[in-house]
Amino acid sequence: MKLLFAREQIGAGLAWADLAPALPGWEIAACAPGRVADFLDGADVVCPLGAPIGRGVIEAGTFGLIHQFGVGLDGVDVAAATELGVWVARVPGDAGGNADSVAELAVLHLLALTRRLDETRAALLERRWADRPAGRSLLGATIAVVGLGAIGTAVARRLAPFGPRLLGVRARPELGGPPEVAEVTGTAGLHGVLRRADAVVCCAMLDHASTGLFGAAEFAAMKPGALFVNVARGGLVEEDALLAALDSGQVGGAGLDVYQHEPADPDAPLVRHPRVIATPHAGWLTSMMFRETGAVFAASLQRWAAGGQPCWRLNAPEIRRWPPGRG
Repeated sequence: MKLLFAREQIGAGLAWADLAPALPGWEIAACAPGRVADFLDGADVVCPLGAPIGRGVIEAGTFGLIHQFGVGLDGVDVAAATELGVWVARVPGDAGGNADSVAELAVLHLLALTRRLDETRAALLERRWADRPAGRSLLGATIAVVGLGAIGTAVARRLAPFGPRLLGVRARPELGGPPEVAEVTGTAGLHGVLRRADAVVCCAMLDHASTGLFGAAEFAAMKPGALFVNVARGGLVEEDALLAALDSGQVGGAGLDVYQHEPADPDAPLVRHPRVIATPHAGWLTSMMFRETGAVFAASLQRWAAGGQPCWRLNAPEIRRWPPGRG
């Protein structure tokens, strides 16, 4: 069996070859995100990571499974895969350590913004001891967590010990939220929640309904000077609107780990903005996540290779490419 990763490496110090013990007898290959079609020969499983896997790539290969090493499948044409007999699966955030890792970075961004970390460090380095900036506190603040799936729940649980009042927004409010969240509102009530929040953490899933969830109207609805953190997907935010809100001071600061276009341009005005803390979509990228996700990812592949259904599948093709990778 051959597994193709659509990225040469997951991150510095981590190698796809480290998964070999969990996939005995498998060939593990990797390529650049834009060259998947050139490396499909003999591939039984394709792991997309950030690469687009559209109809053309699916038709060009003989693989029987597209399996994400994590949650996001934004660039995968699930409908075409289903039509062409290819399974599509992923690893939920709460199954492989992804949600915990992303939640930690969300808290890091929020703390760095509230305590004005960049400005405070600059004051020390520039010997402006008497002019060091005063920060805010999470104690007693109101924080809105938008999206209460695995990541939003993990964020709420980590923020609760700091002493804020937590409000939740989710597409299906009837599902409620973790006990740390005082109120849960549907997306129709988003603006009302934004008016009350000192900080907003976006953890929502990206789909057709949520694209551009945060635009000019939403930033205008926020409490003046409120903070905004996005650790979900860049497509949830209209970046021009966020930039304008930062320039005007309507948004007091932003922590961004995801962008509309990735890799993000390091010279983009939003990335370079003095009130933005920007990281390169690294929330999920920890050694713990790699280890935990690797174990359940490999188990799902092995289950499929043995003739079963992959774990956490998104589709159920009626006519399947079988045996795997052989047409």
